[in-house]
Amino acid sequence: MKLFQCPQCQYRLYFENAFCLNCSSIVTYDPEQSAFVRADDAGVFQCANSSQCGCNWRTSSSNGFCQACALTKVIPDLSIEGNRARWIRVEAAKKRAVYSLIFFGLPFSPKTGINDRGGLAFDFLGDSAYCGKGFERILTGHDNGLITLNVAEADSAEREKRRIELGESYRTLLGHFRHELGHYYWDQLVRDDPQRHAAFQAIFGDESTDYERALQVYYAEGAPANWQQRYISAYSASHPWEDWAETWAHYMHITDTLEMVDALQLSLARLEAGNQAGVTPMAGHGVPATTLRWTVSPNGFDAVLERWTLLCEASNSINRCMGLPDLYPFVISESAAEKLTFIHDLLASSSGQRAASS
Repeated sequence: MKLFQCPQCQYRLYFENAFCLNCSSIVTYDPEQSAFVRADDAGVFQCANSSQCGCNWRTSSSNGFCQACALTKVIPDLSIEGNRARWIRVEAAKKRAVYSLIFFGLPFSPKTGINDRGGLAFDFLGDSAYCGKGFERILTGHDNGLITLNVAEADSAEREKRRIELGESYRTLLGHFRHELGHYYWDQLVRDDPQRHAAFQAIFGDESTDYERALQVYYAEGAPANWQQRYISAYSASHPWEDWAETWAHYMHITDTLEMVDALQLSLARLEAGNQAGVTPMAGHGVPATTLRWTVSPNGFDAVLERWTLLCEASNSINRCMGLPDLYPFVISESAAEKLTFIHDLLASSSGQRAASS
């Protein structure tokens, strides 16, 4: 993510802004330009959801939906108190996830039907009331391009409750979207490519193992005691598909945050100098800091991981000064770094192929 400017007065704008606080201009985000434009300029149309869920994105025609809102297939029942506010928060998080897809040039288009294997769609649903057959619990997940999210996750208290129940160190709406999109792009980028599929299995493992059984074992027994040496999160240890989706989500976290660091012109040079002088990066969860080290090549993705480690040392230290949990409560082992690098190389390769064919 980056910072933006008002097209009228060049005052700073943030991604969710719909008007400029300095000159009061009504603005809309143009995903094709990755910039804001004046909403009242000729040929500029606001998304049809601008008055429904606060969408601030530009669309190509009047009364049409923007690139992000066009992906939403089902919205929550707005007759239920609080659901409109939940929908607004969900769509805002989804737009940040879609921003990353556009940033990396990843293809996506609205799903046209159940048999459309390449399309993408979102259903935002809530648990049903008792109707004689019991309650229907909506589970967040991905199925053949359809991503379902329980809108209860938009309530901080409910999300925190589930985070604690599942023993997770991190749980956000944006994290959900990035994780489920990881499943979608495994289908699009890996599944049907023999070479990539073989490389995936060499690093993440054989995904043909019984998925449902693997999840049952994970929820009954938890992750293995040494999971931090091989995985980015405990849930990653449940099955290779989940390892991929969790790693994909973290790759998006890392790259998006470092883009904002660059936009803010925050220098990591002093931290880097301290690290070179023997200051060890901060680890989380009591794991020795040495598990965070890997060989850094000047031109490879390892250099990005090194910057990320330095940033996490700073941000986690600041949070602890405020009595808050670590901003990034994870340890990146050498194995997890190899998986992140695999995704980095895959995206670079996919981007190159699309450029060559265009």
